[in-house]
Amino acid sequence: MNGVWYAAVGAVFILGVLFIQAYSRRSSSGGGRRGGHATGATEGAGDTLASAETEATRRRAVAEADALRRAAETEAEAVRRAAKSELQSVHADAESIRARAAAEAEAAIADGRRQGEAVAARLGAELDGARADLQAQSRRLDEREAALAADGSRLSAEAAELENAARLLAERQAELASAESDLARRDAELRARGAEHERELARIAGLTAEQARAELLAGVEITARRDAAQLVRTIENEARTEGTERARAIVAEAVQRVASEQTTETVVSVLHLPADDMKGRIIGREGRNIRAFESVTGVNVIIDDTPEAVLLSCFDPVRREIGRLTLDKLILDGRIHPHRIEEAYEQSKTEVEALCLRAARDALADVGVHDLDERLLPTLGRLKYRTSYGQNVLGHLMETAHIAGVMAAELGIEPTLVKRCAFLHDIGKALTHEVEGSHALIGAELLRKYGETEAVAHAVEAHHNEVQPRTIEAVLTQASDTCSAARPGARRESLENYVKRLARIEQIATAKEGVEKVFAMQSGREVRVMVQPTEVDDLAAQVIAREIAKQIEDELTYPGQIRVTVVRESRSTEIAH
Repeated sequence: MNGVWYAAVGAVFILGVLFIQAYSRRSSSGGGRRGGHATGATEGAGDTLASAETEATRRRAVAEADALRRAAETEAEAVRRAAKSELQSVHADAESIRARAAAEAEAAIADGRRQGEAVAARLGAELDGARADLQAQSRRLDEREAALAADGSRLSAEAAELENAARLLAERQAELASAESDLARRDAELRARGAEHERELARIAGLTAEQARAELLAGVEITARRDAAQLVRTIENEARTEGTERARAIVAEAVQRVASEQTTETVVSVLHLPADDMKGRIIGREGRNIRAFESVTGVNVIIDDTPEAVLLSCFDPVRREIGRLTLDKLILDGRIHPHRIEEAYEQSKTEVEALCLRAARDALADVGVHDLDERLLPTLGRLKYRTSYGQNVLGHLMETAHIAGVMAAELGIEPTLVKRCAFLHDIGKALTHEVEGSHALIGAELLRKYGETEAVAHAVEAHHNEVQPRTIEAVLTQASDTCSAARPGARRESLENYVKRLARIEQIATAKEGVEKVFAMQSGREVRVMVQPTEVDDLAAQVIAREIAKQIEDELTYPGQIRVTVVRESRSTEIAH
């Protein structure tokens, strides 16, 4: 409907515009004729043509308006028919909805009626059940009342029995009180007799009760101590036998598979000369060459009467080796002067560093230790020129690693970590000339600095008990270190320290009560103590041996172990005539 309305309005608007245009043209043409009166036949013909055009335009507008009106009427009729059909369909839908709603309402009413009937039936059944329950409870209450009546009669009988029992109990208590008074009287008599007996015993024995008790306790204590000592000795003997056999088997298996060279500790190197006149060239004019050599290398040159030889002395073995190579190069070259000494020293220093690095790599390959920080290799290689009690330290590390690996294999432990701990346990000795402190603690800090695991660092710092060992790797590192250091020919020490240690061992053993003689045997590895058999019995001899061993462990430092043997000998001699 809105479209038809808009079309009609548009047609009317167009007609109005056309009429206005035609009127304007006619007014213009009429005014021209009134004002001019001089126009000709040409202008009149033009007006006629304009009037015809206007008329044609009007007819076209009218025709278009009629067409638009008819189209609008047609469309309006179609809209009316569509609206009517739509209204009819809406009425039909409304009717169907009303019918469906009525059917649903009837169904709901019927359903509600059925549910109401079912609820009423259920409530009736529940009411019947409740009536039945009430009747059953009433019967049970009747039965309970009958039972209570029976219980009342039984309780009355029991109350009578309790009264009889209370009377009997009162009589029994009276009897017990009488018996108690008799017992108290007898106890007093017995106490009097006991006191009299104790006084008689004290008079006969000449001891008071406290003295007799103390003597008895002393005897019991002595007996208990002897029994405890015997038990301890038995347990220790069994443990020592089993442990010694097991340890001996492990140590023997480990040591017999390791063979290493024996070295001698020294702070002097001997360099042979091609001729004695070379000594003068080494000294130089007014001693300038030897002073320059000692200043550059830090090694003292000792020139004595030894034919064709000079001595190089230095506490640092690496520096002494560099000095030896430097002097050897100078002798082979023949040119000895301060500038040449410096050149030879730099070359020798480079060679020794390369030798140290090669020795470290060879040692790692020999023991099977991998993934070691490259910055540790020069420090490790310097141990090639370091000795401890005559034993080469790098060789000692390799030997210790092999022994630790064998021990770990015998005990069923993965040997890789144990060998690594044992191989690195003395790395701190390469820095003892430069850093203050124990080589075990120095080595542990060095390893932590360069990324080694805490297990390795702990084994290194604990192998001399500066730190208590907490892991099996640390214990095996201690054991393998001791085996390597204590084997025959591995180490030697100065005669002065050796003599002092033997003297102190004899002093410790002689200071014990009942000791007659002391003998230090096998270079101080075994101590035999002779005791007086009348003053020391077997148990006391065992105690003396343990005390001597403990005091030696606490006071002395020594490689390996020292066995303490206490000998108690009883002799009976008779003469036959």
